[in-house]
Amino acid sequence: MIKPRSDIAAVKKTVADYLKRQVDVTVDLGRNKILRYTGQLSGVYPALFTVQPDDKNFLGKTSYSYAEVLCGSVKIDPR
Repeated sequence: MIKPRSDIAAVKKTVADYLKRQVDVTVDLGRNKILRYTGQLSGVYPALFTVQPDDKNFLGKTSYSYAEVLCGSVKIDPR
């Protein structure tokens, strides 16, 4: 059973505090695949947030929902 660490409102507030800051993003893609990159949190919207990667050749997804953070499949740490 997954125990919730907080609620969506707390996650939105935490992510909004990182706006326009450099962050480390860790994404669990499943089947033992983990993607890590650094970038700038560029946008905070009601349903999702976006991260602008530092690497211009990055081909992965850069927008995530707050539910992904709440579930633990996406982790954001300020630099």
